[in-house]
Amino acid sequence: MRRLVLLACLAAAPALAQEDGPGPNLVIEVAGQANGRVVIDLLPDLAPKHVAQVTALARAGAYDNVVFHRVIEGFMAQTGDVQFGKAGGDLSRAGMGGSDLPDIPAEFSDEPFVRGTVGMARTPDPNSANSQFFIMFADGSFLNGQYTVFGRVIEGMEVVDAIARGEPPAVPDRMVSVRVMADE
Repeated sequence: MRRLVLLACLAAAPALAQEDGPGPNLVIEVAGQANGRVVIDLLPDLAPKHVAQVTALARAGAYDNVVFHRVIEGFMAQTGDVQFGKAGGDLSRAGMGGSDLPDIPAEFSDEPFVRGTVGMARTPDPNSANSQFFIMFADGSFLNGQYTVFGRVIEGMEVVDAIARGEPPAVPDRMVSVRVMADE
């Protein structure tokens, strides 16, 4: 069993123009205290293995109904524990699990952790990211070069800001559905 230390965040910045049409973006429908849609611009040029794993899990429906299990005011909101984080279940181990897919080697970059940045959570082993990720509420330069950045929030940061706080929150918000926009 492993305890994930942090989750990744998404930087709030305008989407880069893409010649091939929409995506790659994640569309997350959030319900609970926060309600609405969050769109994450994925960064495959920066973290191709992480983007591939997250999109594979989204396409499989693995993130659907997963709670935000660690939400720290002024820092970040973490989610993505597809093993122990399903809403309606026993959440006592939420944050300790991953998926059936293998862990991903670190893809550290110079991309800074700023408000809206999405990064991958991991254990103290830099090569242990799997399914959990986090979204930054504020700048977190102390994470720079220590965690993999794989996206940034381009729509719905007000929804992220409304997510219930706590470790875990008393009544956690959940990702009702997570979809890859390019597939729609």
